[in-house]
Amino acid sequence: MRILFLIFFLVIISGNNNYLFSQTGETYVINRNESVYIPLGKISFADSIVNFKLGKPAPYKKYQNSSQALNEPNYRSYDKPDYVSIGCKGTLTVAFTDNGFMNLKGNDLYIFEVGPSKEAARIEISENGKDWIFAGNISGGKSIIDLEDQNISTKNVFYFVRIIDQKAVCRSKTAGADIDAIGAINCVIRLTLNTELLFKFDEYNIQKSADSILLNLTNTIQKFDKATILIDGHTDSDGNESYNLDLSSKRCHSVANRLKTLLQNNSNYDYLNNSYGESKPRVTNSSDHNKQLNRRVEITILPPLSYYESLNEN
Repeated sequence: MRILFLIFFLVIISGNNNYLFSQTGETYVINRNESVYIPLGKISFADSIVNFKLGKPAPYKKYQNSSQALNEPNYRSYDKPDYVSIGCKGTLTVAFTDNGFMNLKGNDLYIFEVGPSKEAARIEISENGKDWIFAGNISGGKSIIDLEDQNISTKNVFYFVRIIDQKAVCRSKTAGADIDAIGAINCVIRLTLNTELLFKFDEYNIQKSADSILLNLTNTIQKFDKATILIDGHTDSDGNESYNLDLSSKRCHSVANRLKTLLQNNSNYDYLNNSYGESKPRVTNSSDHNKQLNRRVEITILPPLSYYESLNEN
């Protein structure tokens, strides 16, 4: 059985509320007047180069190292090659291998475009690295992407970002957009489990054999000082609709109670349960295999509720 972890992280523009957030977070200085607070710190950044197509005119060779766009920002000064310049009409495609991002409340991406000139670039995103969606433009001092601006679905998970230079500054030793890092926004870790891994048929008491799975999850949760644990329960379409809704609700509460025990009732973690019964199938309930895919529990780790509350205050 394939167990799929989907990890997404939050990036927000820092205000005066950093004390509300997890100590895991980091504040990254952009310039004298601006900084970015990233609640889950260094793990929140793109960490793999998928494709790099150098534009023309190209930057000087020392500014052509695409790996400088990965991981945490480390820009020091214009002359230091701690970033990559992608050339005029150049394209840089990166992936998030241990996290991803979604259209959630607040901003969703921060592109660390550096240097004395803020070059314009087109930003595209993808779930699979093949099908691309326009996410917005960066230009001047604006390096924030809010997916809500493009009415992008709040349900899809994205793992790829493509940056396309728009030929704003071409006659320069660092021609094209200068990229130091790409940070994802809104922290989520999602574990999707087939219910057969957790429960016996038509039951809601967790099997002892499921403890190792949930224990691995708690090891991940405890990497964060605070978090919200969202548990969604789903069934197939067999049986009565109201019965399935009740079954999924009881299974959600069973998972929540077991996680609380494994986490020693740590008050830093908030719990939210959603029971959907048969109403949100992944696939049609047209075969035994498909029904098995639909019988699932999705466990999602989000930032603490205090983070979302702070967005209302700003």
